Amino acid sequence: MRPPTPLLALAWAFLLALTPATPSSPSPAVLRLGLRTTDLGARLFREATSAPSSRHRNVAFSPPGAASVLAMLQAASAGGTRSQIEDGTGFRLRERGVPRALRQLQKALSDHRPEEETEVAATVSTADALFVQRNLALKPGFLPRFQRIFRQAVKQVDFTEPDRARSIINDWVEQHTEGMIQGFLREGLLDQLTRLVLVDAIHFQGQWALPFPEASTRQRLFHKPDGNTVSVPMMQQTARFSYGEFSTPEHMEYDVIELPYQGEALSMLIAAPFEVDAPLSALTAILSAQLVDQWKSNMTQVTRLLVLPKFSLESELDLRRPLEALGMTDMFDARKANFRSLSDQEPLFVAQALQKVKIEVNESGTKASAATAAIVYSRMAPLEMVLDRPFLFLVRHNPTGTVLFMGQVMEP
Repeated sequence: MRPPTPLLALAWAFLLALTPATPSSPSPAVLRLGLRTTDLGARLFREATSAPSSRHRNVAFSPPGAASVLAMLQAASAGGTRSQIEDGTGFRLRERGVPRALRQLQKALSDHRPEEETEVAATVSTADALFVQRNLALKPGFLPRFQRIFRQAVKQVDFTEPDRARSIINDWVEQHTEGMIQGFLREGLLDQLTRLVLVDAIHFQGQWALPFPEASTRQRLFHKPDGNTVSVPMMQQTARFSYGEFSTPEHMEYDVIELPYQGEALSMLIAAPFEVDAPLSALTAILSAQLVDQWKSNMTQVTRLLVLPKFSLESELDLRRPLEALGMTDMFDARKANFRSLSDQEPLFVAQALQKVKIEVNESGTKASAATAAIVYSRMAPLEMVLDRPFLFLVRHNPTGTVLFMGQVMEP
């Protein structure tokens, strides 16, 4: 069988392989949470890439980032809003052992240093932060409980100065993604109704266990979904890889190859249809944690000539539509959202949920970062007067009380 077609759109799959080889094996609870995180990510990725605007563009996504922010929202919510988030994520913070498993999973992702200190291992770092309006009255006991679960930074900011608050959050994201994600929150996302911003940052850096020789990189044609081709720099090497051949339920054949990073705790999985004109959507439609496990269980060591494009991509996803498609609708509805576990000072709802990912792949390895945020607004908007019916107008000279003009507007 010929070598797999190089694949840009699924290069984010290295995140699905974040199952670190820690000195002590992860507990069953941590493994279950890891699978649920991957499944949640696969479902959100499927929804995001099914949108007409995303079908033919590069998309990158971080499942742990989305899961972490949704876990934080779950802790802050109550009633039907919390039930929807629990059902959508597949885990419940109220269940015994889940908060501990969440902490252990975060630790496991970062705790995979090799025994040989001279060996350069792939590294993962994660961080969470809660940026809260400084005068928002939180429920008694919320912050201690929140910090006990997430072990995260809680920072008070003043959203009545939105530009300064945005700068503080963007600086935090830039710092925790090693400078890869800059200008995370764009101008206008925060305003005086903002009460809370929940942020997760993840950074990955790894050198290939078998680097690609730079001298072998050359221009080759890459086939785009619309049938056109473009010349791009392609890396290549001949080596032994874990490799498998599979088919979808609709009998579309595809192959999967695994590229380990130094330390071998992390690896990149790349999946591509055999045929150049086969739709990638047939593969993303069945993507799940169980499928990835099937790949790993049925791959064997074979010698292959691997040809892979060098690439750098940056994508930003609005997560509202994918989250609503998974049943998490109430938190975006100003009338239905229930975040009384956080505060009952004023009603709150999620106004924005977004994620930005940047990834760079070259001959030596991979560098990637992701930032995910949920922006929570107060729904206590200023009282309004909507002139959507006939009205009178008068133009008055106030010093003398003289009305200069008057009239009625029956139809503007």
